[in-house]
Amino acid sequence: MMYALLLSSVPLLLAAGFLLGRRTVRAARPSDVGTPVEHATFETLHTASLAAPPLRSGLTEDSARKAARRLRSLLGTNALCLTDRERVLVWDGVGEHHAGQVLGQVGGLLETGRDKAFVPGCEDLDCPLRWAVAAPLTVDNRVLGTLVAYAPRESAVLARAVGEVARWVSVQLELAELDRSRTRLIEAEIKALRAQISPHFIFNSLAAIASFVRTDPEQARELLLEFADFTRYSFRRHGDFTTLADELHSIDQYLALVRARFGERLSVTLQVAPEVLPVALPFLCLQPLVENAVKHGLEGAVSSSRITICALDAGNEAEVVIEDDGVGMEPDRLRRILRGEGGAGTGIGLLNVDERLRQVYGDEYGLVIETGVGAGMKITVRVPKYRAGVHSSPVSPAH
Repeated sequence: MMYALLLSSVPLLLAAGFLLGRRTVRAARPSDVGTPVEHATFETLHTASLAAPPLRSGLTEDSARKAARRLRSLLGTNALCLTDRERVLVWDGVGEHHAGQVLGQVGGLLETGRDKAFVPGCEDLDCPLRWAVAAPLTVDNRVLGTLVAYAPRESAVLARAVGEVARWVSVQLELAELDRSRTRLIEAEIKALRAQISPHFIFNSLAAIASFVRTDPEQARELLLEFADFTRYSFRRHGDFTTLADELHSIDQYLALVRARFGERLSVTLQVAPEVLPVALPFLCLQPLVENAVKHGLEGAVSSSRITICALDAGNEAEVVIEDDGVGMEPDRLRRILRGEGGAGTGIGLLNVDERLRQVYGDEYGLVIETGVGAGMKITVRVPKYRAGVHSSPVSPAH
């Protein structure tokens, strides 16, 4: 719906941009490409594209200041201001002495959400601002503020154009809200994964470290450092993404702590192609899968267990395969888990990782899992080597 609104606004926006911007369009030169109409259309689209990025951070004083000049150019008006519900965020153009009256003049609009035309009223005979039109800026049917344009005289074209531009601005603010919602969702998912780090694992790790204090102090020291680095990485507070190298390093620390407890019962094979180590991927994306392999491959087995982790170069993608020879799972039960029907605390790591991969890269990048009762489990993760917006955050030197 949001995108439909944006698309439906484009023709009107272009028409307004052409009609209102005629006086500012340069005379065509022989070197110009296209007709004057085409040139005006391009200028309108270009101006709109420059105004969009600041608005994607929400309706703030800073974003309004950066976008106002572009929006005024888009409308070709003498002055323009943006407000939230409590104050004027920015005034661009002549007649700034009107700014103190704006909220009183658009107060009804903030409640009704309907466009409003009014006479500013000014005792300065030289002031060119004799008419104004205001339109609401809305997100989810909530009026966040207003866009007000000023002109020397009443204009039906300007009134319509202000409404269309305000709706376009509202779409950008809606996208900003979606970005914030996505960030909150990712943070909640990471918190869920952090909560998944079992208190039993922490207790057992510390108990295993304690068992070496007298018999092998150097080993106890190394394990304590591994435990500290593992927890520091898992509970770090910055970045939605990490590198494959950092994720594998954390997994190695986790497995070192598990091996300290289970000794020769656990055999791990790690195969990594160096060229995929810098690839960025969602934070805590692989670690839950390895924990799942330990749980079902080792703790559910009577004797020893083998876990294999391969990170391979697959052309434009990096492919990570995590395989264990443990108890496995019924395929129907696995499907229920990936649909979120496994019950509280059941398979949260698998479901969480699968949803995050699909959210970041698309449905074609969900987990591929092969399993059966008594047949172990094989999990394949594919991620593009390069994807817009996916960048790893630098880790602190302590890590």
